[in-house]
Amino acid sequence: MSEIQTVGIVGAGTMGNGIAQACAVSGLKVVMVDISDAAVQKGIATVSGSLDRLIKKEKMTAADKDAAMARIQGSTSYDDLKGAQLVIEAATENLELKIKILRQLDGLLPADTLVATNTSSIGITQLAAVTQRADRFIGMHFFNPVPMMALVEIIRGLQTSDSTHAAVHALALKLGKTPITVKNAPGFVVNRILVPMINEAFFVLAEGLASAEDIDNGMKLGCNHPIGPLALADLVGLDVCLAVMNVYFAEFNDSKYRPCPLLKEMVAAGYLGRKTGRGVYSY
Repeated sequence: MSEIQTVGIVGAGTMGNGIAQACAVSGLKVVMVDISDAAVQKGIATVSGSLDRLIKKEKMTAADKDAAMARIQGSTSYDDLKGAQLVIEAATENLELKIKILRQLDGLLPADTLVATNTSSIGITQLAAVTQRADRFIGMHFFNPVPMMALVEIIRGLQTSDSTHAAVHALALKLGKTPITVKNAPGFVVNRILVPMINEAFFVLAEGLASAEDIDNGMKLGCNHPIGPLALADLVGLDVCLAVMNVYFAEFNDSKYRPCPLLKEMVAAGYLGRKTGRGVYSY
Protein backbone atom coordinates (compact mmCIF):
# COMPACT_ATOMS: atom_id res chain seq x y z
CA MET A 1 0.00 0.00 0.00
CA SER A 2 1.46 3.37 -1.06
CA GLU A 3 2.13 6.04 1.55
CA ILE A 4 -0.69 8.53 2.00
CA GLN A 5 0.42 11.82 0.43
CA THR A 6 -2.91 13.18 -0.82
CA VAL A 7 -6.12 13.10 1.21
CA GLY A 8 -9.53 13.62 -0.33
CA ILE A 9 -12.29 15.04 1.86
CA VAL A 10 -16.00 14.95 1.05
CA GLY A 11 -17.65 17.85 2.86
CA ALA A 12 -16.28 21.36 3.45
CA GLY A 13 -18.27 22.06 6.60
CA THR A 14 -17.01 22.31 10.18
CA MET A 15 -15.47 18.84 10.32
CA GLY A 16 -14.35 18.69 6.69
CA ASN A 17 -12.48 21.99 6.67
CA GLY A 18 -10.98 21.19 10.07
CA ILE A 19 -9.61 17.90 8.74
CA ALA A 20 -8.37 19.72 5.64
CA GLN A 21 -6.48 22.20 7.82
CA ALA A 22 -4.88 19.46 9.92
CA CYS A 23 -3.75 17.61 6.79
CA ALA A 24 -2.45 20.68 4.94
CA VAL A 25 -0.50 21.98 7.93
CA SER A 26 1.11 18.53 8.22
CA GLY A 27 2.39 18.71 4.66
CA LEU A 28 -0.24 16.62 2.89
CA LYS A 29 -2.02 17.61 -0.29
CA VAL A 30 -5.77 17.98 0.17
CA VAL A 31 -8.71 17.84 -2.24
CA MET A 32 -11.84 19.11 -0.49
CA VAL A 33 -15.12 18.51 -2.32
CA ASP A 34 -18.62 19.81 -1.64
CA ILE A 35 -21.83 20.15 -3.63
CA SER A 36 -21.50 23.87 -4.41
CA ASP A 37 -18.66 26.27 -5.07
CA ALA A 38 -20.04 28.53 -2.33
CA ALA A 39 -19.73 25.72 0.23
CA VAL A 40 -16.18 24.94 -0.94
CA GLN A 41 -15.08 28.57 -0.78
CA LYS A 42 -16.64 28.99 2.66
CA GLY A 43 -14.66 25.98 3.87
CA ILE A 44 -11.41 27.34 2.44
CA ALA A 45 -12.10 30.77 3.97
CA THR A 46 -12.65 29.11 7.35
CA VAL A 47 -9.25 27.42 7.13
CA SER A 48 -7.62 30.70 6.14
CA GLY A 49 -9.19 32.50 9.10
CA SER A 50 -8.15 29.74 11.47
CA LEU A 51 -4.54 29.92 10.29
CA ASP A 52 -4.60 33.73 10.63
CA ARG A 53 -5.45 33.29 14.31
CA LEU A 54 -2.45 30.99 14.69
CA ILE A 55 -0.25 33.66 13.11
CA LYS A 56 -1.54 36.25 15.60
CA LYS A 57 -0.69 33.86 18.42
CA GLU A 58 2.79 33.43 16.86
CA LYS A 59 2.23 29.69 16.45
CA MET A 60 2.65 29.93 12.68
CA THR A 61 4.33 32.23 10.18
CA ALA A 62 2.65 33.86 7.19
CA ALA A 63 4.89 31.76 4.93
CA ASP A 64 3.72 28.58 6.69
CA LYS A 65 0.12 29.62 6.14
CA ASP A 66 0.69 30.32 2.45
CA ALA A 67 2.32 26.90 2.02
CA ALA A 68 -0.56 25.14 3.80
CA MET A 69 -3.24 26.96 1.81
CA ALA A 70 -1.43 26.10 -1.44
CA ARG A 71 -1.83 22.41 -0.59
CA ILE A 72 -5.64 22.66 -0.46
CA GLN A 73 -7.58 22.24 -3.68
CA GLY A 74 -11.30 23.00 -3.53
CA SER A 75 -13.64 21.27 -5.97
CA THR A 76 -17.24 20.38 -6.70
CA SER A 77 -16.24 17.30 -8.73
CA TYR A 78 -15.66 13.85 -7.25
CA ASP A 79 -13.38 13.16 -10.23
CA ASP A 80 -10.72 15.29 -8.53
CA LEU A 81 -10.53 12.72 -5.71
CA LYS A 82 -9.05 10.03 -7.96
CA GLY A 83 -5.46 10.94 -7.11
CA ALA A 84 -5.93 10.58 -3.34
CA GLN A 85 -4.63 7.54 -1.47
CA LEU A 86 -7.28 8.10 1.23
CA VAL A 87 -10.70 9.73 0.96
CA ILE A 88 -12.45 10.81 4.17
CA GLU A 89 -16.22 11.20 4.04
CA ALA A 90 -17.16 14.07 6.37
CA ALA A 91 -20.74 14.80 5.33
CA THR A 92 -23.74 15.38 7.58
CA GLU A 93 -24.56 12.60 10.08
CA ASN A 94 -27.27 11.05 7.91
CA LEU A 95 -27.20 7.35 7.02
CA GLU A 96 -28.88 7.62 3.62
CA LEU A 97 -26.63 10.50 2.57
CA LYS A 98 -23.48 8.70 3.65
CA ILE A 99 -24.50 5.53 1.80
CA LYS A 100 -25.17 7.56 -1.35
CA ILE A 101 -21.75 9.25 -1.12
CA LEU A 102 -19.88 6.02 -0.38
CA ARG A 103 -21.46 4.21 -3.33
CA GLN A 104 -20.58 7.11 -5.60
CA LEU A 105 -16.97 7.08 -4.37
CA ASP A 106 -16.75 3.31 -4.69
CA GLY A 107 -17.56 3.39 -8.39
CA LEU A 108 -15.08 6.18 -9.05
CA LEU A 109 -11.95 5.62 -6.97
CA PRO A 110 -9.12 3.24 -7.87
CA ALA A 111 -9.46 -0.19 -6.24
CA ASP A 112 -6.58 0.35 -3.79
CA THR A 113 -7.82 3.71 -2.46
CA LEU A 114 -8.70 3.68 1.22
CA VAL A 115 -11.99 5.19 2.34
CA ALA A 116 -12.73 6.47 5.85
CA THR A 117 -15.85 7.93 7.40
CA ASN A 118 -15.85 10.63 10.07
CA THR A 119 -19.15 9.41 11.51
CA SER A 120 -19.69 9.79 15.25
CA SER A 121 -22.53 7.29 15.55
CA ILE A 122 -23.22 5.19 12.43
CA GLY A 123 -21.83 1.64 12.40
CA ILE A 124 -18.62 1.15 10.41
CA THR A 125 -19.45 -2.46 9.52
CA GLN A 126 -22.80 -1.33 8.11
CA LEU A 127 -21.24 1.41 5.98
CA ALA A 128 -18.40 -0.83 4.80
CA ALA A 129 -20.92 -3.38 3.57
CA VAL A 130 -22.34 -0.98 0.95
CA THR A 131 -18.92 -0.70 -0.71
CA GLN A 132 -16.84 -3.08 -2.80
CA ARG A 133 -13.79 -2.28 -0.66
CA ALA A 134 -15.00 -3.27 2.81
CA ASP A 135 -11.48 -4.39 3.81
CA ARG A 136 -10.17 -0.93 2.86
CA PHE A 137 -12.89 0.94 4.76
CA ILE A 138 -12.49 2.33 8.28
CA GLY A 139 -13.87 4.88 10.74
CA MET A 140 -11.79 7.96 11.50
CA HIS A 141 -13.69 9.97 14.10
CA PHE A 142 -12.15 13.41 14.60
CA PHE A 143 -13.31 15.72 17.38
CA ASN A 144 -14.43 19.32 17.04
CA PRO A 145 -12.56 21.65 16.67
CA VAL A 146 -10.34 19.33 14.64
CA PRO A 147 -7.20 21.55 14.56
CA MET A 148 -7.23 21.80 18.38
CA MET A 149 -8.44 18.38 19.56
CA ALA A 150 -5.71 15.75 19.84
CA LEU A 151 -7.87 12.63 19.71
CA VAL A 152 -8.87 10.52 16.72
CA GLU A 153 -10.94 7.38 17.25
CA ILE A 154 -9.97 4.80 14.63
CA ILE A 155 -12.86 2.38 14.34
CA ARG A 156 -12.42 -1.02 12.75
CA GLY A 157 -15.40 -2.60 11.07
CA LEU A 158 -15.67 -6.37 11.04
CA GLN A 159 -14.15 -6.34 7.54
CA THR A 160 -11.33 -3.78 8.04
CA SER A 161 -7.90 -5.20 7.16
CA ASP A 162 -4.80 -4.85 9.32
CA SER A 163 -3.01 -2.95 6.56
CA THR A 164 -5.85 -0.40 6.31
CA HIS A 165 -5.77 0.13 10.06
CA ALA A 166 -1.98 0.50 10.05
CA ALA A 167 -2.05 3.10 7.25
CA VAL A 168 -4.74 5.21 8.89
CA HIS A 169 -3.11 4.92 12.32
CA ALA A 170 0.16 6.17 10.80
CA LEU A 171 -1.67 9.05 9.14
CA ALA A 172 -3.24 10.12 12.45
CA LEU A 173 0.22 10.25 14.00
CA LYS A 174 1.50 12.28 11.03
CA LEU A 175 -1.28 14.79 11.70
CA GLY A 176 0.00 15.17 15.25
CA LYS A 177 -3.04 13.39 16.69
CA THR A 178 -3.26 10.67 19.32
CA PRO A 179 -5.22 7.76 17.83
CA ILE A 180 -7.07 5.17 19.86
CA THR A 181 -8.27 1.96 18.20
CA VAL A 182 -11.89 1.01 18.77
CA LYS A 183 -14.08 -1.91 17.76
CA ASN A 184 -17.32 -1.11 15.98
CA ALA A 185 -20.15 -0.47 18.48
CA PRO A 186 -22.75 2.29 18.97
CA GLY A 187 -21.06 5.48 20.13
CA PHE A 188 -17.59 3.92 19.91
CA VAL A 189 -15.71 4.89 23.13
CA VAL A 190 -15.85 8.61 23.89
CA ASN A 191 -19.51 9.30 23.12
CA ARG A 192 -20.51 5.95 24.67
CA ILE A 193 -19.18 7.27 27.99
CA LEU A 194 -19.84 10.99 27.52
CA VAL A 195 -23.47 11.16 26.42
CA PRO A 196 -24.84 8.84 29.16
CA MET A 197 -22.95 11.03 31.65
CA ILE A 198 -24.75 14.07 30.25
CA ASN A 199 -28.03 12.16 30.43
CA GLU A 200 -27.36 11.29 34.11
CA ALA A 201 -26.72 14.98 34.83
CA PHE A 202 -30.25 15.67 33.56
CA PHE A 203 -31.62 13.02 35.93
CA VAL A 204 -29.77 14.72 38.82
CA LEU A 205 -31.18 18.08 37.76
CA ALA A 206 -34.72 16.70 37.37
CA GLU A 207 -34.57 15.13 40.83
CA GLY A 208 -33.64 18.50 42.33
CA LEU A 209 -30.43 17.20 43.92
CA ALA A 210 -28.61 20.39 42.97
CA SER A 211 -28.91 23.43 40.72
CA ALA A 212 -27.57 23.32 37.17
CA GLU A 213 -24.70 25.60 38.16
CA ASP A 214 -23.76 23.41 41.13
CA ILE A 215 -23.95 20.22 39.07
CA ASP A 216 -21.61 21.72 36.49
CA ASN A 217 -19.25 23.16 39.12
CA GLY A 218 -19.20 19.79 40.86
CA MET A 219 -17.99 18.02 37.74
CA LYS A 220 -15.55 20.78 36.78
CA LEU A 221 -13.94 21.06 40.20
CA GLY A 222 -14.41 17.49 41.41
CA CYS A 223 -13.46 15.67 38.19
CA ASN A 224 -11.28 18.32 36.55
CA HIS A 225 -13.60 18.59 33.53
CA PRO A 226 -13.09 21.83 31.55
CA ILE A 227 -16.86 22.27 31.15
CA GLY A 228 -19.81 20.89 33.12
CA PRO A 229 -22.08 18.24 31.55
CA LEU A 230 -25.15 20.49 31.34
CA ALA A 231 -23.24 23.37 29.75
CA LEU A 232 -21.69 20.83 27.39
CA ALA A 233 -25.17 19.57 26.47
CA ASP A 234 -26.14 23.13 25.57
CA LEU A 235 -23.01 23.39 23.41
CA VAL A 236 -23.56 20.06 21.64
CA GLY A 237 -27.33 20.53 21.33
CA LEU A 238 -29.94 18.86 23.51
CA ASP A 239 -31.57 17.35 20.42
CA VAL A 240 -28.26 15.74 19.45
CA CYS A 241 -27.81 14.33 22.97
CA LEU A 242 -31.33 12.92 22.91
CA ALA A 243 -30.86 11.38 19.46
CA VAL A 244 -27.68 9.63 20.59
CA MET A 245 -29.36 8.29 23.75
CA ASN A 246 -32.25 6.99 21.64
CA VAL A 247 -29.76 5.13 19.43
CA TYR A 248 -28.08 3.55 22.45
CA PHE A 249 -31.43 2.59 23.99
CA ALA A 250 -32.51 0.91 20.74
CA GLU A 251 -29.17 -0.72 19.86
CA PHE A 252 -28.24 -2.07 23.30
CA ASN A 253 -31.80 -2.79 24.47
CA ASP A 254 -30.66 -1.85 27.97
CA SER A 255 -32.67 0.38 30.33
CA LYS A 256 -29.53 2.15 31.56
CA TYR A 257 -29.55 4.07 28.27
CA ARG A 258 -33.11 5.40 28.67
CA PRO A 259 -33.22 9.13 27.92
CA CYS A 260 -34.06 11.37 30.87
CA PRO A 261 -37.69 12.61 30.65
CA LEU A 262 -36.51 16.16 31.37
CA LEU A 263 -34.14 16.01 28.39
CA LYS A 264 -37.00 14.79 26.18
CA GLU A 265 -39.32 17.51 27.44
CA MET A 266 -36.79 20.29 26.88
CA VAL A 267 -36.20 19.10 23.32
CA ALA A 268 -39.97 19.02 22.76
CA ALA A 269 -40.13 22.62 23.98
CA GLY A 270 -37.45 23.66 21.50
CA TYR A 271 -34.91 24.39 24.23
CA LEU A 272 -31.97 22.93 22.30
CA GLY A 273 -29.09 24.90 23.82
CA ARG A 274 -26.84 27.61 22.45
CA LYS A 275 -28.16 27.31 18.91
CA THR A 276 -31.66 28.32 19.98
CA GLY A 277 -30.58 30.76 22.71
CA ARG A 278 -31.99 28.59 25.46
CA GLY A 279 -31.27 25.15 26.85
CA VAL A 280 -30.37 24.39 30.44
CA TYR A 281 -29.05 27.94 30.46
CA SER A 282 -30.18 31.08 28.61
CA TYR A 283 -27.84 32.70 26.08
